[in-house]
This record gives sequence, structure tokens and C-alpha cells, in this order.
Amino acid sequence: MATLVIFRHGQSAWNLENKFTGWVDVELTEKGIEEAKGAGEKLKGLKFDLAYASDLKRAQNTLRIALEVIGQADIPTICDKALNERMYGDLQGLNKADTAAKYGDEQVKIWRRSYDIAPPNGESLKDTAARVIPYFEAEIAPKLRAGKNIVIAAHGNSLRALIMYLEKMTPAQILEFEIGTAVPRLYELDAELHVLKAYNL
Repeated sequence: MATLVIFRHGQSAWNLENKFTGWVDVELTEKGIEEAKGAGEKLKGLKFDLAYASDLKRAQNTLRIALEVIGQADIPTICDKALNERMYGDLQGLNKADTAAKYGDEQVKIWRRSYDIAPPNGESLKDTAARVIPYFEAEIAPKLRAGKNIVIAAHGNSLRALIMYLEKMTPAQILEFEIGTAVPRLYELDAELHVLKAYNL
């Protein structure tokens, strides 16, 4: 049996400013740093063998802070763009409310919450899953099958793709699934990576 813990980064500067962030590499806010510390507090008592993060510093710094809190900052950590947030294309850097005023609430909701419709020059959740899941299967799953305990810090949509895969959710179910900032979700997995338990810490 192996343990997998996943969590979204803490609040970023553009979360605070209500902007579409995507692949733009923005910093954590002070609140985001505190949220990362809080995630670490919730991880106390767990022992990890490996850590993964996206190629974006808001996820990397959230992971680093959380691991420092539990005294495991020296475990091997792998960062890969396969775990990056969904690419928001032409919307990146735009204020969400301004974008809704320009294109209409319904269009922005479709871009944000549909499974397979991408914003202009960006990715849909389906596109995001098409890079997250193969990476998970090739890189992370073999280590879990070998009994390694793993923690992943990533983003709302890259984690949605992973949760959908692990928990066998439909597109409709995962689009309604809320992922709070820096809230660890723990999976107990058997040798075939079937989910025995899944819950937020």
C-alpha cells in the first residue's frame, strides 16, 4: 500500500487580483505563504519518499514551505511542466470580471468550466489531462506501485485531471469539484493503484 497526497498551491498574486494565471510564473502572496505553512501542519505525521511539483514557482514554493514545516525538505523533488496549470492562452493576465464584461458571463463560464472547450490559444481541461495523466502513469505510478509515499503540489486544473483519473469521475463530476488553495487530499492506494480511501486533511 502507498500514500499519495496532492495539493494546490497557496494563494498567488494573480489569484488575489482575480486574473487568469495559467502558465504565467507569479509569486505567492503573504496569505499564500501562510496557507503553505498550514498545509505542512496538516501533513505532520506523514513520511514521504518523493515529492513532485509543476514547473511554476507558486507550486514549487508551496511544496518547499510545507516540507520545511514537517522537516522533510531534503527528500528528492522533481519539477515538471507536465503538472503545470492549464494554459489559458489569450486570457492569461486578464481580469476575470473584465473578461466577463467583454465576452459575457456565459462564454467565460464555458471557457473556465467546460471539459473540452479551450479559451483562445489555450488548453481545455481535456487537453490538460492529456499531458498530466501520461506523465503520472509513466513517472509517478511505478513508484507508488513500489510502495513509495509521494506528495504532489500543483494547480487547480492539473489536479482536477488527476483526481478525475484516480477517482474515476465523469467530466461533469470533476467540473463541479472544488479544489481549495493548499488543502491536502490524501489517497490510500493498493498495489494496483485502486483508491482505498480519499479524503481532505
